[in-house]
Formats: sequence, C-alpha cells, structure tokens
Amino acid sequence: MEISSIISAIVIGLIVGVLGRLLVPGRQSIGVLWTIVVGIVAALLGSAIAQGLGVADTAGVDWIEWLIQIGLAAVGVSLLSRGRARR
Repeated sequence: MEISSIISAIVIGLIVGVLGRLLVPGRQSIGVLWTIVVGIVAALLGSAIAQGLGVADTAGVDWIEWLIQIGLAAVGVSLLSRGRARR
C-alpha cells in the first residue's frame, strides 16, 4: 500500500463520513476523528460490496458505489452515536 493510497482513503473517508453524518437526523455524540474512521471503513466496505455487485468500475462517476459507501457511513455513524450516548 502506497502513501498516496493511504491519503486517498483518508480523504474519501472524510467525505463519505461527513455525507453519512449529514444523513443521520439529530445531534451525533461522536467527534470528527470517529467520523473519519467510520467514513474510511464505510468506503472500504462499500467498495468491496460494489465490486461484488459488479458496479465498482463504470464509465464516469461510480454513483452506485458512492451511494453504498454513504449509506454504510450513515449506518455506522448512527450505531456509533447510539452506542456512545448510552454510556
């Protein structure tokens, strides 16, 4: 894994995490770093799911892959926020 791919994963994770966080209604009790972590995990899982469905490499922007990643990030932010709120 090259440094450029690590930086790309962080940037994409940040974008996916923030977009996923915007989809979750109400206030989330997690910080920015957790949002980035959730976004990175969602981006990696979303890419794997899109690859499995055969929609990862399309001509132009991979909208379906992005939607899967953002949806997973929203679920991740919601679960993490609920888990931290119970403490």
